[in-house]
Amino acid sequence: MEIQNPENELQKKVIDTIKTCYDPEIPVNIYELGLIYEIDINKENHAHVKMSLTSPACPVAGSLPGEIEAKILGIDEIKKARVEVVWEPQWTPDMMSEVARYELGMM
Repeated sequence: MEIQNPENELQKKVIDTIKTCYDPEIPVNIYELGLIYEIDINKENHAHVKMSLTSPACPVAGSLPGEIEAKILGIDEIKKARVEVVWEPQWTPDMMSEVARYELGMM
């Protein structure tokens, strides 16, 4: 998926913050894993993130979105944050970045 405004400084801060969150079963951050499908920050600095999980049975399905929201709210400029878990499109390993593939020995 493509992030809407990667040149936006606030969006870069959100991405950097998301990169501090890891899937507990895979030693790669969730951004590089390709689990973040969309990041939208409106004029009021409300962040809306659409993400998926590696599987519906992921052990952190109930806690990871809240953890991400809390970390995004830690950015001074962000006034509200919402993380929405979506299942379409279904995540596949093809969505991983080259960084993730390298870290997992897939390259």
